[in-house]
Amino acid sequence: MYTITKEVYFCYGHRLMNHAGKCRHLHGHSVKASIAIQQEQLNDQGMVCDFADIRDCVEKYIDENLDHNFLLHKNDPIIPMLTAQNERFMVLGEHPTAEVLSKMLYQYIKQAGFNVAQVTLWETASAYACYRED
Repeated sequence: MYTITKEVYFCYGHRLMNHAGKCRHLHGHSVKASIAIQQEQLNDQGMVCDFADIRDCVEKYIDENLDHNFLLHKNDPIIPMLTAQNERFMVLGEHPTAEVLSKMLYQYIKQAGFNVAQVTLWETASAYACYRED
């Protein structure tokens, strides 16, 4: 099995309602996402796929949905205020954790036709979450 990995970077804001620590407050992250694509055979150019194809796919999704966006749980009471102020935000059915974001990216890339092995999202330089389907 061959595996290649492409890293992308973006920023987002969120808060985790009912969290006992600091993450219950509004805050943001500059993150790195690592996308691993695998294939048993290489294509006619000797590649799993072109790194640029992964970049183009994932960066379009990130730019439209995640980058410089505020991610909120659907029950967050701040939603009406953000709506009234015409602020950009995205409502999620789950809490906007690194785990949930890695799964969102995984599912989007898989739906786009890539054979995704795993998506890893570094929320900080020393903490990350991974999603894969084994």
